Amino acid sequence: MSNERRVLVHADAEALAASITARFLTKIIDLLDERERINVVLEGGRMGVRVLETINASPARDGVDWSRVHFWWCDERWVPAGDDDRNDTKARRALLDHIDQPADCVHAFAASDEGLTLEEAAAAYSDELAAHAEGDSSLPTFDITFLGVGPDGHTASLFPDRAEISEREANVVAVLNAPKPPPERLSLTRHVLNSSQRIWVEMSGADKASVLGLALAGAAYTEVPIAGIKGRKRTVFFVDDAAASEVPEHLIAPDY
Repeated sequence: MSNERRVLVHADAEALAASITARFLTKIIDLLDERERINVVLEGGRMGVRVLETINASPARDGVDWSRVHFWWCDERWVPAGDDDRNDTKARRALLDHIDQPADCVHAFAASDEGLTLEEAAAAYSDELAAHAEGDSSLPTFDITFLGVGPDGHTASLFPDRAEISEREANVVAVLNAPKPPPERLSLTRHVLNSSQRIWVEMSGADKASVLGLALAGAAYTEVPIAGIKGRKRTVFFVDDAAASEVPEHLIAPDY
């Protein structure tokens, strides 16, 4: 199977969310026919939350055996548990609180009020990853990883021209003085994201057009972090018309 990047364009954010939802529900049902459990990595951006809300509203939602689906996060904001800024708070509200799923299937990062330092929280999440590792890896097999992208090209909490995007050893990093608030964060590193079988990048809005063009043109990942992200089997950019305005026609795929 080719692991080249593909771009799928939709009319607007609503059509984009509906398309991702349909593909996601179909794919995880297929994967559950092949594997006893699957792992999905979530992101906390506006489009990511909208997709989770659309999944929750789908009539097909309850056709999934959610007890065999484990959820992880690509990054998290270092704020108290339950804070509206936390990615896991938004995901629980949008979907996870509404599905029949054991608590131990949800692997959230520690919160700032749980008695750990930021560095200890990074180590704890790395240990959690290792506890669910498969084969010879120190990581679970991430079947689908959702990623958002900022107008500056950052993804997860890996920002341009910072040490975290070039980290090669650690699986999880503590991020200090991030250029986007809140300033303290936790993030999976680039090599962990790139261990994913499938990466689905969600992009909506004209402010993403330039960075999408740069990513597809092969920009340096240190300057445009999303340019350095690629799944092992497949990488798909799910975008709306506004975000695709600077993408050459030959890079747009007619289907998945």
